[in-house]
Amino acid sequence: MRLFAALIAISLALPLAADPSAWRGEWPRTDFSKRGIEDWSEIRSGGPPRDGIPALSDPDLTPVDAAELEDREPVITLTLDGEKARAYPLRYLIWHEIVNDTVGGIPVAVTYCPLCNSALTFDRRTRAGVLEFGVTGKLRQSDMVMYDRQTESWWQQARGEAIVGQLTGAELVALPSWMESWAAFRSRHPDGLVMAEPDYNRAYGRNPYRGYDTSRRPFLYSGEMPPHGLEPLERVVRVGERAWPLSRLRKAGELNEQGVTLTWQAGLASALDSGEIARGRDIGSIRVRDGQGRDLPHDLLFAFAFHAFWPQGKWMLGQ
Repeated sequence: MRLFAALIAISLALPLAADPSAWRGEWPRTDFSKRGIEDWSEIRSGGPPRDGIPALSDPDLTPVDAAELEDREPVITLTLDGEKARAYPLRYLIWHEIVNDTVGGIPVAVTYCPLCNSALTFDRRTRAGVLEFGVTGKLRQSDMVMYDRQTESWWQQARGEAIVGQLTGAELVALPSWMESWAAFRSRHPDGLVMAEPDYNRAYGRNPYRGYDTSRRPFLYSGEMPPHGLEPLERVVRVGERAWPLSRLRKAGELNEQGVTLTWQAGLASALDSGEIARGRDIGSIRVRDGQGRDLPHDLLFAFAFHAFWPQGKWMLGQ
């Protein structure tokens, strides 16, 4: 049984209402007296228990010419000044969701939530020190709820914000990273590094959420659907509190608005389409830069998730 089907079966058997008293046995160090959410019912079990989706730390890296990846499959690219570019393949992140790494002395968390298609990289340095992140197994608005191993506070992946526990209200700094094809990364960074295959028994290269990004509704989501006739699982490019529909960017090729330049290029497979990630339909890759040509932090997430977490956000429809 595919993981997505298994998650649905498990979730149907679990109560949807949340209750901190039922969580304390699993989370004895989490301070449930502090929270930044209105109602505990916003948090649901996604199926797996705490660390049932195992986050990774200090991954092994391999040179580009030693990696065995297919041209169209997606990687998350991270480039920091003075350091070799790094690629984190979604064939691994779709099974692990968080990679705690250190690049040029900067501790980073590379994250991917398949249910929202949210791929963000954060600086792990906070007022509480350097944090290491894991996966709670819980969802809020269908988005992954992370936790830090130092205080066991819970964090919303899409916003990089602590929502439960000692660090409630703290925010992580997002770093510029983007999703692109392996072929594009390899061409631009022949001396780059790529995350090596983890030592876990997983069907790396397979998509456990086959057909998800063409579903009619998101998984375990009961919030409002996006406005303006947008399909809930249509991809949008989020920069700050603005969202550009990917379909608009794809048609234009390049957009220059609000001091931001967005470009689209064909050749990237959807990780959430075919049973094999590299065989997914071509959704294209994007880059987001400011007026000086510098890469900007951004996300390529589903429309429902943008509306859920930025309900007052601006939709850049070009009308």
